[in-house]
Amino acid sequence: MQTTSLGIKGPAISALALGAASLGSVYSDVSQQNADETVRTALELGVNVIDVAPYYGLTKAETALGHALQGVPREAYALATKIGRYGDKDWDFSREATLRSLDASLSRLKCGRIDILQCHDIEMGDYQQLIDEALPTLHDLKRQGVIGFVGITGYDLALLEKVAVEQRVDTVMAYCTYTLQDQRLAPVAKRLQAHGINVFNASPLGMGLLTRRGPPDWHPGHPSVHAAAAEAARVCTEAGSDISKLALQFALQGAVKNGMATTVIGSSSPVNMRDNVAALSEPIDPDLLARVEAILAPVLNQGWDVLPGNGGKAGK
Repeated sequence: MQTTSLGIKGPAISALALGAASLGSVYSDVSQQNADETVRTALELGVNVIDVAPYYGLTKAETALGHALQGVPREAYALATKIGRYGDKDWDFSREATLRSLDASLSRLKCGRIDILQCHDIEMGDYQQLIDEALPTLHDLKRQGVIGFVGITGYDLALLEKVAVEQRVDTVMAYCTYTLQDQRLAPVAKRLQAHGINVFNASPLGMGLLTRRGPPDWHPGHPSVHAAAAEAARVCTEAGSDISKLALQFALQGAVKNGMATTVIGSSSPVNMRDNVAALSEPIDPDLLARVEAILAPVLNQGWDVLPGNGGKAGK
């Protein structure tokens, strides 16, 4: 497992991170036993970064993860959670809400500290409140040693870069912007690296876009993007492969090449975790990749607008 040091004195974090949203039964029912086995498998395979949030499963994911981590040495993993988002239309970046949220997360996760505390989907909340209250509070908590690092997450790359540099955060997590179809994060990541900011790539399958099943009904991508992805999936299936596998290989290996600290992938299955880890080093089929890239070329880097008040459907 390749690793990257998180800051000068920070831990060495794995190139693959476990996204724990699914442990909160966000996509399908997940038993506590299955959650326990998934987390244990991830750790055994060298995946030592776990990302979660109060919003995922409306606190269920944090609760399930806290149970799964019982008995695991605290130094064996780096734990990232979030503040600021508490429902589809519920953002609060106030200092009071931030402190209250952190205390609640610590209780659910059954641990004494959070390694990375992130402001969740910053483009959707009150910008001034984010700048005046949430981020200063996180920096205070870092100075006090309550948290290790200050982070932000979201989709709007221009906003993420601006806030990250101006507010001197430690980590930036962007979703759906380094995939087979959208690679806009790569140059942004390099610029952020120059400022000593670590970049996390989330949703390498584009929130279901790059799968055989295709995106969910609420997916905000343009119909032309959906159509191209469906055609790419068909070509992969006819070739005896799966677009999810190809997309995961591309995103994982490309993120490492572009210096991103880690790629966050959701999983609630030990078997799936093993497949994800294998994708880090398994050779990509160059002919199939070329065919898929040609299909996606007309919609390459075509994203979507994220506006406050859209119900959080584009939120990760």
